[in-house]
Amino acid sequence: MQTSFKTGDKAVYPGQGVGEVMGIEHTEVAGQRQSFYVLRILENGMRIMIPINKVGSVGLREIISEEDVKQVYSILREKDISVDSTTWNRRYREYMEKIKTGSVFEIAEVLRDLYLLKGDKDLSFGERKMLDTARSLLIKELSLAKDCSEEEVESDLKKIFNLA
Repeated sequence: MQTSFKTGDKAVYPGQGVGEVMGIEHTEVAGQRQSFYVLRILENGMRIMIPINKVGSVGLREIISEEDVKQVYSILREKDISVDSTTWNRRYREYMEKIKTGSVFEIAEVLRDLYLLKGDKDLSFGERKMLDTARSLLIKELSLAKDCSEEEVESDLKKIFNLA
């Protein structure tokens, strides 16, 4: 599914989060003229150039729909899952793969699993960092999808995970 973006559109870049399309640039690469989306990541201001003909393969996608928001919340609310008791580094690699997919559902699973794990034992430094990454990726996208403030989403998460 090829999605085209216009300047000003918000798009999700896997592993980096939500960005704004700043424009389209045309550059000569290896003797061929190529067109790139110029994306500015909202979280850190990083500028990324994505070849327009590679949008599908890099996983650049639109912000999720209202319907998807509901599904994300139901993933987060699932409590009857067994968090894998494998070694933390194997878990870490699996979670990293999920975050890299850019799928909001996979990221929601990582967040949920880490919060549930955190209830059982102390997370490793890497897992705490990953929890923060998953949280900020999710909060940014959910707030845009729901057209509300990041604080509102933050408060939803606190309720879901009994952190309030």
